[in-house]
Amino acid sequence: METDTSRHQPTLDEVAARAGVSRSAASRVLNKAPHVSRATRDAVERAIKELGYLPNRTARALATQQTGIVALAISHDDPELFADPFFGQVIVGVSSALEETDLHLLLCLASSGRGRSRLTNLLNTRGVDGIMLMALHGDDPLTHIVQRAGLPAVYGGRPLHFQPQWYVDSDNLGGARLATEHLISLGRTRIVTITGELTSEAGVARHRGYREAMIMAGLTPYAMAEGDYTEASGAAAMTTLLDTHPDLDAVFAASDNMAAGALRVLKEAGRSVPADVAVVGFDNLGIAQHTDPPLTTVHQSIQSLGKEMTRVLIELIAGRETASLILPTRLVRRDSA
Repeated sequence: METDTSRHQPTLDEVAARAGVSRSAASRVLNKAPHVSRATRDAVERAIKELGYLPNRTARALATQQTGIVALAISHDDPELFADPFFGQVIVGVSSALEETDLHLLLCLASSGRGRSRLTNLLNTRGVDGIMLMALHGDDPLTHIVQRAGLPAVYGGRPLHFQPQWYVDSDNLGGARLATEHLISLGRTRIVTITGELTSEAGVARHRGYREAMIMAGLTPYAMAEGDYTEASGAAAMTTLLDTHPDLDAVFAASDNMAAGALRVLKEAGRSVPADVAVVGFDNLGIAQHTDPPLTTVHQSIQSLGKEMTRVLIELIAGRETASLILPTRLVRRDSA
């Protein structure tokens, strides 16, 4: 007999009856428990669809002690951060991984004392089932807050001062070596670098990759200036490097945004790119295709960073075995080098 779904919400018992399974089996499917046969899962999912069953999230939370929410905490307090193409692509990747789940995403800016306090309360009250962390600097207080909470946690990029159990990162060191080796292969010897923030693991690793490539080629690392991954900081660093090392013949910038700033300053200084100065960036953001000239850069799959970070967290929440991951990088050649 067909259930009249217009008069009441279907129950889990009705789903189980329609699927021809026990109530406990239907519940296991609903809660995505492991060790459920494919036939049972298919039957229950078909019954859910046919009946239009909507789970009682409050009851599920009580039964599973889960909230259905995961947090992405970024150690930064500027809301404009989310306009940055890098973090925009990370969030696209996170959202893509969550599409096939019942989990919802909570974004947290947690650099200030107030932001950290709110995050601490959220974790201590088990307001989320797990957390992802990004943009950590130095011995970041967020790492200690998360360690004390004991919730499943995945780091997007490794922290500078310790190795977490679960992380997803790009091959920053290898990518920086690729960039610098490419410049060396063009016959450039006076190669300077505009680093990212050296309080971050990515900044340190990309600087180390530059240094290793130079030393392995028998060259002395020429000069460096530190930026903060923004176009303005790249322009300021390039101005400084031109003042102190006017004979430089190549630049490795540790982000495309900083490379774009460097290109603008070089053009204003009358330096032809790449004839006088070759330039390579890092990230392969959209801006790399629209600089003048288009930017040679190191590609990292930023959406994959967000997607894989979320996948690992989903596995942890479900109690399944998983592993950390380092994503490969590759050189994308355009006109700037």
